[in-house]
Amino acid sequence: MMNYTWYGLQRPSVERLQFTTGETHRARSILTDSDGRYDYEVTLDHDWVFREFSVYSPDDRRLEVHRSTGGTWRVNDELRPDLMSAIDIDLAFSPFTNTLPIRRLNLAIGSRAEITTAYIDVHAIRVIPDPQRYTRTAVNRYLYESLDSDFSRQITVDPDGFVIDYPGLYSQYPHAG
Repeated sequence: MMNYTWYGLQRPSVERLQFTTGETHRARSILTDSDGRYDYEVTLDHDWVFREFSVYSPDDRRLEVHRSTGGTWRVNDELRPDLMSAIDIDLAFSPFTNTLPIRRLNLAIGSRAEITTAYIDVHAIRVIPDPQRYTRTAVNRYLYESLDSDFSRQITVDPDGFVIDYPGLYSQYPHAG
């Protein structure tokens, strides 16, 4: 089991995640921000392909997202054909989900890949397709780019592909100020 803690810098938050590996990979996390506490779980297959996500929000709403082995997506049991091109999820409030494409793609230094994620905004309880690009710039660095906005960041990861620095958004160290 691996444990990670991230501190939100732009929107103050603290996330504590436990990650276990095996035939499937599972993340269980508690994130606390100004809205309250979010408890979420993510399940991946052995190739780091997303399978299931569930979250409980502070106001007792639940969001469930599921991707079948055939690529069919369901959000709260509603079929979502608009997500068919997505393989990964991207949680708006957590750097953890950057690990999914980083591990799954296993890019060589200098290589890049364009992907579509299912972008999950738990504050608004919505899931939308989101085109992105990852470029591996060094052993432990990736350039993340949103393809439908001008947002980009150089993120630093540990040897397991988990974010340790996401400038301006997340850090593994508490923000003083």
